[in-house]
Parts: sequence; C-alpha cells; structure tokens
Amino acid sequence: MLSLADIREARERVSGVARHTPLERSRSFSEMSGADLHLKLENFQRTGAFKIRGAMNRIETLSDAEREAGVVTASAGNHAQGVALAASRAGVDATVVMPKFAPVSKVKATRGYGASVRLEGVDYDEAQAYAHRLEEEEGRTYVHAFDDPVVMAGQGTLGLEIVDDCPELDTVVVPIGGGGLISGVAVAIKEQLPDVRVVGVQAEGAASAAKSLEAGEVTEIDSVDTIADGIATRSVGEGTLEVMEEYVDEVVTVDDREIALALTLLLERAKTLVEGAGAVALAAVLSDAFEYDDGETIVAALCGGNIDLNRLGTVIRRGLVQMGRYLKITIDLKDRPGELERVSSIVARTGANVYAVHHDRTSRDVAVNAAELELELETDDAEHAADIVDALEADGYEVEILS
Repeated sequence: MLSLADIREARERVSGVARHTPLERSRSFSEMSGADLHLKLENFQRTGAFKIRGAMNRIETLSDAEREAGVVTASAGNHAQGVALAASRAGVDATVVMPKFAPVSKVKATRGYGASVRLEGVDYDEAQAYAHRLEEEEGRTYVHAFDDPVVMAGQGTLGLEIVDDCPELDTVVVPIGGGGLISGVAVAIKEQLPDVRVVGVQAEGAASAAKSLEAGEVTEIDSVDTIADGIATRSVGEGTLEVMEEYVDEVVTVDDREIALALTLLLERAKTLVEGAGAVALAAVLSDAFEYDDGETIVAALCGGNIDLNRLGTVIRRGLVQMGRYLKITIDLKDRPGELERVSSIVARTGANVYAVHHDRTSRDVAVNAAELELELETDDAEHAADIVDALEADGYEVEILS
C-alpha cells in the first residue's frame, strides 16, 4: 500500500515542475461557516490543477524502454494536461484520449502542451476503454489518472504542503473523482498527524465512492451527470478504495446547485476562479455536508481552475440564482398599449435591474389578445426577488418563476 516514504520520494521528483501552491486563510468564508477556514489554492498549479504532480511522478519513473515506446492515457482534461506537460518535458511521446464532450479549453491546452489528442466516448470511462486499446496496439505505457500508487504518491505531495503550511489543522476536505488525490493526501496527512480528520467530497451526479465504501468493493454507477467534470468518473479504483478504507474518515456529496454557489462565491469573495471540481470542497463546508465545530481549523482543497468559459457563464448564473441575485419570470399581459411600460415601472420601483426582456405575441400558449413577457432581472438577494414578485402580483399580474 501507498506509504509516506513513497510520497516524500515523489516530492523530490516533481519539485522541479510542480509548484508549492498557496494556502490562505479566508476571512469571508470563515465568517460564513463559523470555522477557521483555509483554502489550498491548487488552481494556481501548473496546468491549472493538481494532476501535474502525479503525472510527473509517473513519467519520471518510466524505464528507458517505456520512454522509447511512449505513453497513453485517458482524461476529461486535467490529467490530460498533466501528462502532456510531463511527457513533453521528459521527451516522451504522449497520446491522450479525451471524451468527445470534454471542455474545449482543456482539449486545446492538452494539445498546446505537446500531446496528440483523440476524442472518443461520451465520458471518461469510454475514453479510458479506447486508450487501453491503443496501449495494446501500440505498445505504449498506460498512465492511469488515479489507480496507480506512483500517481497517488505524486498527488500526495499536496498533502505534504498542507501539513507544512498549516500543521494546526483539524480537518482537510478533498474532492473525490477516482480517488487518487484523496488517497495521496490522506496518507501524507494521517501518517504525520493521525488525529486530523479527512473528509472526501463527491458530486451528487458522480457519487461512486460512498457506494464503494459501503459495499466494501468497487461499485460502478451507470452514468455521471455533474458540472464538476474533473471528478466525473463512474467508479473509484481498486487501489484508491483500499487506501480510502484505511485513511478517509467520511465521504459526503454536494449537488450542482451547491457547487455553482461555491464557485460563484469564490469569484466574488476571494477573487479566485475554479472549475466545478475545484469548488466541491468549499461547497461541502458551506452546505454543512458534514459536521464541524465553531472555530475548527479546516483546509479545503481547491483542486483545479480549468473551467471552460462557455460553461462559466452558465455556472455563475446558477450560483446567482442560489444567492437570490438573479430572477427569471414570465407574465401574461393584455396585448394593449402601455402594458409593458406598466410592468417596467413596477420593476423599476422595486430597484431591480433588467438583464433581458422577451415579449412574445405569437406563442401558441398565449391567448389571441395577450402577450407573454419574459424578464431576466438582477436582484440583491432572495428577499428582494420575493418583493418583486409580490409587487407584480399585487398589481394583478400572474407571475411564473422560471429561476
């Protein structure tokens, strides 16, 4: 099984490439949670995520024959970039298989780091199956994204940094996809500070770890569906499950609404951009997914920042909805002059800002003498949004809240 010595050796191998990323106390999130909350800013890592740690450790341990034959891997994006950069620096040819719907930014970045990219399958698991075929056909070495003790040891170097920078911690909160990161971090921390609690977090739409731990064996879920694409795997690994069973204290889940809220709050309060997977640890703290004491020192690992810009707008909008800062409604209007102005004046009196207006007379669901008005509004909070709806209804309008 993975050992602390393995992780310390990995640190020597990867230190020339992987950065020692900042660990900062957040006053805002400490006040919001009641805990003494610190953020491990791994979104500032090279390639934008922790994956370079494990990838570099694996590439550095290849034999001469394996280097000559090249490597292949499968990834939704972050491991892809880590392998691409590590292989390029070592002069090793790399082929990366990514799901067809992988974020465009991650595909472009992987190619930019020097790897050959093939798009196959609808998710990580289908991409992985294709990568294993290439492994056999071309004689390449498969670099697993998580279920490899050498990769786990590399990821564990993040845990060494947490202990170095925050030795007084009580709880560390770590995202779980396949389990490589939490395995390495848990060993690195527990072997030095055995009383520290290790909490793993999965997205509700990709929650295989809890099922596997409960069953005592790797349990694969049928499909994944989450905005946290970096941890969207159908199952954990055999090796990672073994480590988690021994070293991880608790596994919890958060849903996409909670992830979007945490991501949006990080942008607004900490001026920090993360991807969905990078927000799940904070989401678990803010949503009280696990119990903790007032003033408890908690480190939340923000594991990556590689979010596709097309997705970012959607996620922020979801986050604003959760904060009560965005309201989308429809109103049926009489199709007569002045009605739109009347509604606008009510909205203006409430102090809302209008994002967008859509006025439709032609919908089949609208009466001949009526029109449907759709409004997107910027609001201060949930109470302000409720006041707007109340004001419109008090003036005789029937309001349907869309989001």
